[in-house]
Amino acid sequence: MSKEVQPIYILPEGTKRNTGRNAQRNNIMAAKAVAEVVRSTLGPKGMDKMLVDSMGDIVVTNDGVTILEEMSIEHPTAKMIVEIAKTQENEVGDGTTTAVILAGELLKRAEELLDMDIHPTVVVKGYRQAMDKAREILEKMAIEISETDEETLIKASQTSMTGKGAESSREKLSKLIVTAVKQVAENKDGKILIDHDDIKIEKKVGESIEETEIIQGIVLDKERVHSGMPESVKEAKIALVDSPIEVKSTETDAKIQITDPNQMQAFIDMEEKMLRNMVDKVIKTGANVLLCQKGIDEIAQHFFAKEGIFAIRRVKKSDMERLAKATGAKVASNLESLTENDLGYAKLVEETKVGDEEMTFIKGCKNPKAVTILLRGGTEHVVDEAERALEDSIGVVISCIKSGKVVAGAGSTEIELAIQLRRFAESLSGREQLAVKAFAESMEIIPRTLAENAGLDPIDVLTELKSSHNKGNLWSGINVFSGKVMDAWKEGVIEPLKIKTQALTSATEVSTMILRIDDVIAASGGDKGGMPQMPPGADGMGM
Repeated sequence: MSKEVQPIYILPEGTKRNTGRNAQRNNIMAAKAVAEVVRSTLGPKGMDKMLVDSMGDIVVTNDGVTILEEMSIEHPTAKMIVEIAKTQENEVGDGTTTAVILAGELLKRAEELLDMDIHPTVVVKGYRQAMDKAREILEKMAIEISETDEETLIKASQTSMTGKGAESSREKLSKLIVTAVKQVAENKDGKILIDHDDIKIEKKVGESIEETEIIQGIVLDKERVHSGMPESVKEAKIALVDSPIEVKSTETDAKIQITDPNQMQAFIDMEEKMLRNMVDKVIKTGANVLLCQKGIDEIAQHFFAKEGIFAIRRVKKSDMERLAKATGAKVASNLESLTENDLGYAKLVEETKVGDEEMTFIKGCKNPKAVTILLRGGTEHVVDEAERALEDSIGVVISCIKSGKVVAGAGSTEIELAIQLRRFAESLSGREQLAVKAFAESMEIIPRTLAENAGLDPIDVLTELKSSHNKGNLWSGINVFSGKVMDAWKEGVIEPLKIKTQALTSATEVSTMILRIDDVIAASGGDKGGMPQMPPGADGMGM
């Protein structure tokens, strides 16, 4: 008599499992869906997305990474694609949409190979070979520039802004950006160091984007603490303090017993004397402007006002660091250690009404290593989108200076890559050849999308581009406004090499990672502790 074998359950009840081709199909579908979302935003003729969150807050943007972050994506594979955009944003600042579209296309082409029964590891190997070759081709194509080549830097900045909210004023803005980046750049041991955070963007609704200006110093969204203080100070000597100018309260609860009214008065006088001492320490250094990271007591405010010292309290830590770089001051952690040598300098510190709020301008600093761009715009959404465009553009200029290499845009680089990678594929034997070919074809998604977004026929455009490249015109790209082929380099469509290499690398790495997944096991939301023993025949995870 045969004994019935009881199934063994090794995964908790409710665990979902997806294996083999099914898992791959699902993952590829999710990645393609993410790429499809941002695809329509690519290029000068790309459209914008309006994202409304549960609170009803609105974001109108063309920026790939912003769209994906605001969308709160659930699918685990889709989240991996969002990571590509984030990395691109952190590394270069621009090209997020390109990176995501490339990943989506690489997976789409890989799916066709998987349907032909080519093993995922073969596709992965081919993709990696193609990526290495593509980077090699890009390095050879790239043109070297120096940080003194302002014209090329301005063109790269303008290219980054085209198709975004700030496009209408891109000529003026790109000049401001190049000036700002060059101002904060530091040369240490022959190496150029630039910190993106040293360029502060202060947004203010009102006026138009055209009214945006660069301040050789810092703009604070703060006003002076006392109305009796001067509204402006010329030839400012600036003290930066990050300790409170208040009487310290005890750490533990303490009781002070006062038995006589005179004692009360003595207690108040004592507090006042302590504050007067603190104020005197600032006065002794010769400072006429005090910027404090913490609070300033009301009595101390009164003393400062009487002495004609301009004081601001609760300045953000990040602004204190920028102020130190701009004015040359040292941040004092307590008043005891504050000396005349710690003071910074600015030609003018003044409080000005911008729009409907008071702001403090610290300007005319000597060779500041931190500057501010005061960004204006008609409405909050306009200013926010212009800020994203500026951030991207600053990243692009920094990337151009740091790597010293640029390529032309408008789809010219991708078409050249596709052509050269096809030749490379022909030199290979074995099934990897098909994967390299698929990789080459994936490159064409960028010019194809540019053409589609401009309402052009992508097949006609790609055919024209290829024939132009085959005649040896390396920088032939699409002029999306006329629909014709143009020399992208001559037309000033320039991008840093880093945009292309970073997008290629991260798109390839993530797509190969996704291709290698053949089993997705999603845990149930139930008990994470013990594994409940399920009765035989229950719909579980039999093994």
